[in-house]
Amino acid sequence: MACGAMGLVSNHADAGWWSRAPADFEECAANAQKNAASSEDKDKRLTACEVQFAGRRKPGGGYTYFDFMQNRHFDIAGPNPTAEEQKYIDQQYAAFLKDQRRSIIAAAFFRKQQQLERTQIATPAVPKPAPDPHMRAGSIKPAAAPKALDKRAAALPLPRPRIMPRCEKELFSACGWSQISTGMQTLKRVLFGSSSGKHERS
Repeated sequence: MACGAMGLVSNHADAGWWSRAPADFEECAANAQKNAASSEDKDKRLTACEVQFAGRRKPGGGYTYFDFMQNRHFDIAGPNPTAEEQKYIDQQYAAFLKDQRRSIIAAAFFRKQQQLERTQIATPAVPKPAPDPHMRAGSIKPAAAPKALDKRAAALPLPRPRIMPRCEKELFSACGWSQISTGMQTLKRVLFGSSSGKHERS
């Protein structure tokens, strides 16, 4: 009877060991694989394990927690973060959001600057006149003087000599000499100008 009682106690102890709650996600997942009645039941059990345990075992010992909001791993002491560890993770997430906002603002400013540069390149700049090397800095260039008018007077036409009146008498008569004298005076005025008049008066 004693042996039978010891056997019952031993069997009960073994059943208690198998029925205890899993210590971490890996042990919970192993139990789900072993005790699941179907693939749907296994998926439900694995989902329950993920909800129950946030951390995962590290190969060298200890646990790590992956925060998908920050895309970052945090080392933790147990299968779930403690209150202090959770506070630190939240603080890091707040800093992460601040950096994200700063990066978004910087990226928007950079895109705006690129748009302005493309606009300036597309708009041709009006060339400025080259500075006069003979002018001092800050001096005002005088306006160009108007071109001097051509002072050369147009050539006036020469006066047409008077036609001598017709004389029907002989060439060497008084009328003929008068015509010759008048023609000579006219020719002198045409050729020598008013100076010939002075000689005539003298």
